[in-house]
Amino acid sequence: MLNDTFASHFAQEWIDAWNSHDMTRILAHYRDDFVMASPKIVQIVGEPSGVLRGKPAVAVYWTTALSRLPDLRFELIGVYAGVDRVVIHYFGAGGQQAAESFVFDSNGLVIEAAAHYAI
Repeated sequence: MLNDTFASHFAQEWIDAWNSHDMTRILAHYRDDFVMASPKIVQIVGEPSGVLRGKPAVAVYWTTALSRLPDLRFELIGVYAGVDRVVIHYFGAGGQQAAESFVFDSNGLVIEAAAHYAI
């Protein structure tokens, strides 16, 4: 079971990593074989399922997204801890609200992530 300290630390480090635009730092939170789901995957890399598997595929997606949004900055709104997952609520591109859920392995690395955007 995850605790509040882990969730808070992960959320702040995740936000800071994204705001640094350092892909190595961003990817350090994830297992090599993690799965990422996002409706933005369809728009940015043209994968119709909205799901990518593994760091190499996700790195292409995120690198492309960052190149299109060089001033991207996330602002943390809230952190929600569950049994085996954390949800981060934040302001993203253009001030749009988003939430991402993360499932962790026993080493504290993300094995599954899903992004959700306010409509």
